[in-house]
Amino acid sequence: MKLNAPAEPTPGSRLTYDERRRIAAGLTAGLPYAEIARRLGRPRSTISREVARNGGPRHYRAHHAQRATAWRARRRPKRPPRPDRTPPPAEIHDFEERFVAMAVRTGLPPMPARVLVCLLTGDDGLTAAELAARLRVSPASVSKAVNWLERLGLIRRERHDRRDRYLVDDHIWYQTCQASIRSTEMWADLARQGAALLDAGTRAGARLDTMGRFFHFLHQDMLQAADHWHRVLARPG
Repeated sequence: MKLNAPAEPTPGSRLTYDERRRIAAGLTAGLPYAEIARRLGRPRSTISREVARNGGPRHYRAHHAQRATAWRARRRPKRPPRPDRTPPPAEIHDFEERFVAMAVRTGLPPMPARVLVCLLTGDDGLTAAELAARLRVSPASVSKAVNWLERLGLIRRERHDRRDRYLVDDHIWYQTCQASIRSTEMWADLARQGAALLDAGTRAGARLDTMGRFFHFLHQDMLQAADHWHRVLARPG
């Protein structure tokens, strides 16, 4: 299926109904956001936000998105345009360094942390060569870092113009939380097995029983919170 790009969309202009139909067609064809954006001449971030606020990739419908946009425009009070303020490079660099330091303190190795922050603060993904140049490190260091991040599901790659581009999905934290939820369920199940084996009347069995109940309740709370916020963030508006 081929999507023909519109002539020249005005930078910052709203998506047209025709563009929304093309987005829907691209999603049906299984095209990644970056490819749909390229064919429409739009930033990838525009496409990902449009899909996320209108039902997600499985439920996106052009006519529903068009009506929702018109409704939001009617209920939103008009505000004077904000000045286009691009932060100075020094401020961006300082923020990225603080972000990397926080990621390292919470358990990420330094190089994967730097790569992840670089991708988080960009719009359209980067190739391995672009990451190496931006971070001023060797391609081998980048290769090890992206492989590590991919195994954890924190980033993904897309094939584009015979090159791999590395991206962070807008819903990556929901996906990461789901992995943590699955791990708490595994801890709970194994602890319950140990409590049954050792007898909850013994000190070891009681300890494992308490552990199992803790992870069971943690699992339930995390599951409800993740589902709640997934619905909220996918809601239009």
